[in-house]
Amino acid sequence: MAHIIVVGLGPGAPEQLTREAWEVLSGADEVWLRTLHHPVVANFPGDLTLHSFDALYEEAETFEEIYVLIVERILALGRRDAGVVYAVPGHPLVGEAAVPLILAAAREAGIPARVVAGLSFIEPVLTALELDALEGLQIADALEVLALHHPPFNPDFPVLIGQVYSRAVASELKLTLMNQYPDEHNVALVEAAGTAAQMVAWLPLYESDRREVGPLNSLYIPSLSPVSSCEGFQETIARLRAPGGCPWDREQTHESLRANLLEESYEVLDAIDSRDTAALREELGDLLLQIVLHAQIATEEGDFRMADIIAGIDAKLKRRHPHVWGRVQVSGPDEVSHNWEEIKRQEREAHGQRERSLLDGVPKSMPALAQTYAYACRAKGVGFEWPDMESVVAKVHEEWAELEAAETEEEVAAEVGDLLAAVVNLARWRGVEPESALRESNLRFARRFRHIEAEARRRGIPLEQLGMEEMERLWEEAKSSE
Repeated sequence: MAHIIVVGLGPGAPEQLTREAWEVLSGADEVWLRTLHHPVVANFPGDLTLHSFDALYEEAETFEEIYVLIVERILALGRRDAGVVYAVPGHPLVGEAAVPLILAAAREAGIPARVVAGLSFIEPVLTALELDALEGLQIADALEVLALHHPPFNPDFPVLIGQVYSRAVASELKLTLMNQYPDEHNVALVEAAGTAAQMVAWLPLYESDRREVGPLNSLYIPSLSPVSSCEGFQETIARLRAPGGCPWDREQTHESLRANLLEESYEVLDAIDSRDTAALREELGDLLLQIVLHAQIATEEGDFRMADIIAGIDAKLKRRHPHVWGRVQVSGPDEVSHNWEEIKRQEREAHGQRERSLLDGVPKSMPALAQTYAYACRAKGVGFEWPDMESVVAKVHEEWAELEAAETEEEVAAEVGDLLAAVVNLARWRGVEPESALRESNLRFARRFRHIEAEARRRGIPLEQLGMEEMERLWEEAKSSE
């Protein structure tokens, strides 16, 4: 009668083969193996005829192609009256991508299928490291992790990564992990867990690919301490807002936190302008606090959750970057910006939103200089632009002449605004973001002026008595020292 039996062979030691697996193997005439390269195969019972899919790993171009071929072959064998026994290392449902596909295809084809559990690599590793898996242990596949740019797990809890079967895999895996963990973070390479060849080596993450790595290797990553995950920080904020938490945090609203959000944003900019990376790290934390507070308030009020915020912005980024997550080809940043605005327009139409100005997305509360720059960039995206740099420079001169000709206070104010706008566009054409440029200029002014103040104090002279000529000399002195 047609049937499929998938047998787990355990981690490698013959004594770890289950009694059920031994009975299935003892009653079979032939066994199909994913690979012959497993220690327990040499200890199989009787005179079994053995077949393997090892050749596929040399012939096929991708793992996905191998899985498809294995599924097709096992299903064909399973349709025979004798059925088929398919044996895999470890547990059939731990790191065996083809097995779930076989079970699903068997159900669809009406072929009876069952799984004979085996000891996976996980249990012997837990024994070797003396770990309790219920203390938040996360399990991952090395091949899936190394294909990413950032690890997909919570660093507040430990991780066990299987299938680190070569130095090449370990090397690529290390690069992804270093986007989350410090280079010196202590990790454990566990080789051949549960067998006589078992070995555990503790070493810094950056050295995890410098040892010989065998086919039965796993990598254990202890948790980072203290709290370092988004989830852990959300728990901290939720605790502050919970009954028995902090009275000040509990009474905050979206409206009461507006000033804090603005202040923390400017402090981040200050840290960037001063090129102080330690301050930047701290100020980004303060800004993150404001974001998570707003998310917690929204959660309590039933409006949305942090998961909704992240899912929304993640989907938006992928939707608006079809040249990264799609097949669109772009020639450069200008085309990216144009596509971005076009996609936004299509999104509005899909949601039935009325036609609106391109400028509506620029915040009204934005600093005026940055707002002018944003307006100009939006207009440029649809072709409202000067033909060349000479035209931009001519516009600056034109606005200067109109300012000189202005007579009333209202005219002067208007022409000053137009001149500033023209200079903003000149900066844009020269590849300079004007808000940042002006902030840098302000920093230089403050630095030089403080030098003048310090020199006046050193001489014991009131600042206003220095005189303009001496102030200019000290200004140039400060400028030269830079």
